Amino acid sequence: MDAFTKVKEHALDILRNKLSDKLYYHSIDHTLGVYDVCNEYIERDKIDRHRAELLRIGALTHDIGFTVSNKNHEEHGVVITTEIMRKYGYTDDEITLVAGLIMATKIPQSPKTDLERIICDADLDYLGGDEFYEISNQLFKELKGFGVIDSIDDWNKAQINFLEKHHYHTDFAIEHREPEKQKRLNELKQAVINSG
Repeated sequence: MDAFTKVKEHALDILRNKLSDKLYYHSIDHTLGVYDVCNEYIERDKIDRHRAELLRIGALTHDIGFTVSNKNHEEHGVVITTEIMRKYGYTDDEITLVAGLIMATKIPQSPKTDLERIICDADLDYLGGDEFYEISNQLFKELKGFGVIDSIDDWNKAQINFLEKHHYHTDFAIEHREPEKQKRLNELKQAVINSG
């Protein structure tokens, strides 16, 4: 097995065995979804093999810190990922790049490089995707379970606030995800008006 395959297996093993079953949104399915969207960017943008490998590691580990805590999970994720990457022979520069990818996904997102812009948009791809309601319901269930939010009305208001502040970073997402995201925003606003 090459180093990347070992990192991938190691990261997925941690996610399978250590993530809380109360993480309905921040589950291994979310991680694999972000990984798949990153692969689409890699293909579309013709990202070279080495940078693609580091982006894939970032995608696999961007939420691995949830195995420690749902607070400051990005920082925890950097610690875990650094250990894994060191174990399989990655350089300090490679580790630093991946740490930057993980930290870029912290809300509010502030990506500085092209790979950071990609992982940020992959992480929130669903906001402008077909599965918006299905996925946002998983996040509602998760946040309700942790006592962060109580009612669907509060959740809709929180989502409106989030969607209004969020913006995509890559040309692809701006063109192909932003219009659908705006539709969801208008639907949520209508739902809040109707519930009032």
